[in-house]
Amino acid sequence: MGLGRRLLMVLVGVAALVWHALAAAVVLWALVVVASADIPLTTAVGVFVGVAVALGYLNYRVGTARVLAQLHALPLEPRNAPRAYRVLDSLSDRMGVEPPTLYVARMPVPNAVSLGGPGGAVVFDRALFGVLDAAEFEAVLAHELAHIENRDSLVQSLAFAVGRTLVGFLAVVVLPAALLARGWNRLLAWARGRPTAASEGALHERIGRLVLVAFVALTLLVRARSRQREFAADDRAVEVTGDPLALARALRKIQRAREPVGLPGPLSGRREETEGERWFATHPAMDDRIERLRERAAAGRVRRRR
Repeated sequence: MGLGRRLLMVLVGVAALVWHALAAAVVLWALVVVASADIPLTTAVGVFVGVAVALGYLNYRVGTARVLAQLHALPLEPRNAPRAYRVLDSLSDRMGVEPPTLYVARMPVPNAVSLGGPGGAVVFDRALFGVLDAAEFEAVLAHELAHIENRDSLVQSLAFAVGRTLVGFLAVVVLPAALLARGWNRLLAWARGRPTAASEGALHERIGRLVLVAFVALTLLVRARSRQREFAADDRAVEVTGDPLALARALRKIQRAREPVGLPGPLSGRREETEGERWFATHPAMDDRIERLRERAAAGRVRRRR
């Protein structure tokens, strides 16, 4: 490589470093201005938490309508399903919750889901009405009402919003260092005559991984709580209905309805989840939930509340 070309590449690298340094300086200046403002720490923390909670609550309020639209869900009219609404009214009265609106939809897999937001909603896949018997339907509905009773959707939305804001704050704080490291890495790459060389292990890559690890940790915590709330909703449904085996049968039927049919040999078996998939799952494994309900029935730890 000629001297002139090498010099040109070094100049390009210097320009890249200067550009990243200027960007880092702007971000750092903004951080210094905010930090030096005469704002009490308690006020700053209060504003931070307030904004995060407001965003989470806004997502909670509009989330129901968004999900219903995505599922193309339609309200289940009481005149078309009087038994379902009698069960709903009875369960709502026992659990002390306002009866949500029942919806039906054609989901990718047979399922039932409760949604927060104004009034609440419980969506059933159409297939479930032909799969579940009366006791199983009551058990599934009680499970979904337990989520509404405990405001699980709201707590989940707020927890994720606060956590995401914390991760975003961390990203902004480390951004100046990441920009400078990125600029220095580009300078070295151009100076070596390899501007497209991979920057694996570079400082800015490590900083990026730090933020990514924080976000993954947040996701794992939220998903772990979601799985615990599923177990809690199972327990509450059993407490209200007094029939853990009805819920166990319903879960097994839902599980089987999701399996592909008509496949020969080993293709028809269920694929076992990996440990990583379980960590990121929002629900516990169906087999674990069913086994837990059967153990509770066998132990006789059931007390129905009216």
